[in-house]
Amino acid sequence: MLPVSVCIIAKNEENCIKECLMRLAKYDWEIVVVDTGSTDKTVEIARKYTSAVYSFPWINDFSAARNYSIQKAKNDYILILDCDEYLEENEQTARIISNLPSYITPGQIGVFTLHNPTAVYTQPDAAPVMTTDYIARFFHRSKMHFEGSIHEQLTSKTGEAKNYVSIPLSFYHTGYQTPALQKQKALRNIPLLKAELTSHPDNPYLYYQLGRSYFSIANYENALPYFETALSMELDERAEYVQTLVESYGYCLLNLKQYQKALELEGIYPIFSKRADFVFLMGLIYMNNAMFSEAIGEFQKATTISSYSVEGVNSYSANYNIGVIYECMGNTEEAVKYYTKCKSYAPAIERIRFLNK
Repeated sequence: MLPVSVCIIAKNEENCIKECLMRLAKYDWEIVVVDTGSTDKTVEIARKYTSAVYSFPWINDFSAARNYSIQKAKNDYILILDCDEYLEENEQTARIISNLPSYITPGQIGVFTLHNPTAVYTQPDAAPVMTTDYIARFFHRSKMHFEGSIHEQLTSKTGEAKNYVSIPLSFYHTGYQTPALQKQKALRNIPLLKAELTSHPDNPYLYYQLGRSYFSIANYENALPYFETALSMELDERAEYVQTLVESYGYCLLNLKQYQKALELEGIYPIFSKRADFVFLMGLIYMNNAMFSEAIGEFQKATTISSYSVEGVNSYSANYNIGVIYECMGNTEEAVKYYTKCKSYAPAIERIRFLNK
């Protein structure tokens, strides 16, 4: 058996835990499931795939449940997953899994790719937008444990700086596919985050997560001050969440029609423009400030950047916005040219049909 334990905490996850465990059970590693009070068939389903199923009383503390699951594992190398995260498989998956412990040393943390189909909360009938995150979930338990009652984070037991290593495995996350799921999770998380904040008022990550919770349900008025507070604190600009924090703040300003204030993000352009999402955001900011040539330049630049989080920002979405600008300027030929670059993107196809009438 592989010297790796997959540790999962669960509560009322009968709709997704089967798919999660079924994919994991193909590989020779220990699976540990800790249930925190399910009233559905979660435990019954879990026991079909592993004998290591335990109960832990829910005390409004995700780290406590995570750390309990780690204690119950037989192996020192730990992979943490949620029930709604499914292993994505290809011809390399088995080889990578069989060699997982060789990817990190005990003091390092392995990072995986997480693909998230995320509902557009303000457009409940729209197709989910695909986003990509990078999750730090693989580690040696002698060196790491979880801290934080909500949006728990891996923390070194010895206070050493975290050292992340990319591992070529990816997972598909179903947790935010509908507005109803988004609202349910936001309403669960907000009071937990506020309670955590009373104990750790100087933690910018908590302010970021509170802002994201409100942002996810389109409550931009409440999201904005939490983002502003986080940005006013000392931040590690290399942290993945800081990039998303800056971009979320920009979109908050746009949604609140604070277009002039959004232009202030020009001041941090050199730091955050390595990801297409930020460059695309600047295109939108220029567009909303009627700075159309600058907007076109940013959208064009976004299409040249390979690093991104939200699908489309470096391809069809950027080209579509260029097409919109040219169409508004009366340059139909250029508009059609950029709409055509969007390929199968439905709004672009519709504009081409309209312009070719």
